[in-house]
Amino acid sequence: MARIIESPDGGRRIIKMSVDDIISVVQDYQRIVPRFSNSEDVRDYLSDTVIYVPED
Repeated sequence: MARIIESPDGGRRIIKMSVDDIISVVQDYQRIVPRFSNSEDVRDYLSDTVIYVPED
């Protein structure tokens, strides 16, 4: 499960992800983005998609 770590200075938060979280995100990426897509196409595919990571 992912864990959100607050920044002590109130800046950006950090998300600590487990190995299973990372594998899940990679699997979603591979399912969403066709193989051999260029970077512009990858951005287009991902901009239309939400990938969720459960919080601890």
